[in-house]
Amino acid sequence: MSTRPVPLEPEPLKLREKAYVSFTEKLLARDIVPGQFVSQRELVEITGMPLGAIRELIPRLEADGLITTVPQRGMQVAHVDMSLIRNAFQFRLILEREATAEFVRNAPDAELARLRAAHEVILAEAEAGITPDLMARGQATDWDLHYTVIDFLGNEIISKAYRVNAIKVLLIRQEYTRLSEQLVIPVMQEHLAIIAAFETRDPEHAAAAMSRHINNARARALRL
Repeated sequence: MSTRPVPLEPEPLKLREKAYVSFTEKLLARDIVPGQFVSQRELVEITGMPLGAIRELIPRLEADGLITTVPQRGMQVAHVDMSLIRNAFQFRLILEREATAEFVRNAPDAELARLRAAHEVILAEAEAGITPDLMARGQATDWDLHYTVIDFLGNEIISKAYRVNAIKVLLIRQEYTRLSEQLVIPVMQEHLAIIAAFETRDPEHAAAAMSRHINNARARALRL
């Protein structure tokens, strides 16, 4: 998950943004684990950022639902439970259905061709043999499709909210929502079915294909 630097930004905001990126990277790397209790001093050690930046970071993490202040116990990192799974995937479904319909109506043919080519490359390589490098590129290709569709709305509020939710999705039983050797080929095939639906330029058909894909991911997270 990357952020776009803003020029001429006040220094405290720069540090807070760096602290946010560091926190989310450590969270997704499992250096910080869901449900863990942390202090401000521990966050300084974990992120490598100064205490002032951490103090400015905490309200943003609370607003994003990534930490919660528990009375008499301190700050707790968001923990994965059934409510988080339902909420995170419902949020994805609502946003991506609408974004998909808009994308299908107006996206350039060249963008559809780019998405198809990227997925076909990953699928062809996966059928020949799966390597760690391929899995990393497959994961990037996976999320690129979703970010492309969401960002096509041109709505910064939605794009930012989607990325915060994506962090939560990646926390949910990562072995089910992130690509594994067993999932690379099926997920690429699901994505190619979505892209084929995009190519029909039928918003309802494409939205249905996207919904099936998200529901399949939710089912894996729920072990259904």
